[in-house]
Amino acid sequence: MGRPPIDPVRWQAPPVEPLPPAPAADLTLVPIPGAEPEDVRVDADGRLWVGAADGSIVCLDADGTNPRVVANTGGRPLGLACTRDGRLLVCDSPRGLLRLDPSSGQCETLVHHIGGRRLQFCSNAVEMPDGTVYFTESTSAFTIDDYLGAILEARGRGALHRRDPDGAISTLLEGLYFANGVTPTADGSALVFAETQARRLSKYWLTGPDAGSVTPLAVNLPAMPDNLSTGADGRIWCAMVTPANPLADRLAGAPPLLRRLIWRLPSRLQPKPEKVVWAVAFDPDTGDAIAGVHTTHPQFWMATSALEHAGRLWLGSIGGPYLGWVDLAATG
Repeated sequence: MGRPPIDPVRWQAPPVEPLPPAPAADLTLVPIPGAEPEDVRVDADGRLWVGAADGSIVCLDADGTNPRVVANTGGRPLGLACTRDGRLLVCDSPRGLLRLDPSSGQCETLVHHIGGRRLQFCSNAVEMPDGTVYFTESTSAFTIDDYLGAILEARGRGALHRRDPDGAISTLLEGLYFANGVTPTADGSALVFAETQARRLSKYWLTGPDAGSVTPLAVNLPAMPDNLSTGADGRIWCAMVTPANPLADRLAGAPPLLRRLIWRLPSRLQPKPEKVVWAVAFDPDTGDAIAGVHTTHPQFWMATSALEHAGRLWLGSIGGPYLGWVDLAATG
């Protein structure tokens, strides 16, 4: 099957503002059945969970050993979230927002359509204490297989949605540029969400006088932010999947025809991300970078998630068959 058409527009990419240097910590790799563990989460029992490229949902012991396949979604699992009752939310492309019962391996679909259209690129989700689920949609036009099409289009087709405990669905924000990671602040007053193409983190306020509004947290980032998680001290961990590409930024403002031509090229000739390992922790109030890791590894790149657990910073990736980790103390 050929690629779907794209409808690019001229778009002004954000400027690039450098972040403080981050240490190059030693990286340990853990092979994952099914490869490319895009997200990593930890449950109430300390077990790690990842979703693989072949659709597998994989559980590991707290130290990253004993990986076992618990289920297969039949799609591509992306963001994961552990629920209050021990189940697992799975953002799947193209299947939508799913919920997995780890004891049986059975998946149920929570959200498949929004406003009469298919939810084909559900990206990340989080469940709040009252059972409300917030989830992002990277683009309404493509699945994960054609994510580059969304980037080349440079259209704000992403969104932030809410699923109430009674199953009602509402859209909170539209017009986002490849909405991706979402995580609550430690006090639950706001959600922090990432826009990969816009290279920014923002807060969507849930409580207080600003409830329902958005304020910037970290903007003009020098790389593309992906999945997010909240650390034990409230800091916001962000995986930086690849540095900003000056050529791609220039193309965004160029005539759309150029990007249509790039989209028609064979995959091997299309732009490729820079192979780095990069994650940054941001202060949840100021947006300052306060910790991180920035290095290279011959077998690991394109970090898509970063999660604190048991003295380690765990890193998911779509660049290979491994989950990675570094000593948390080495991140600054």
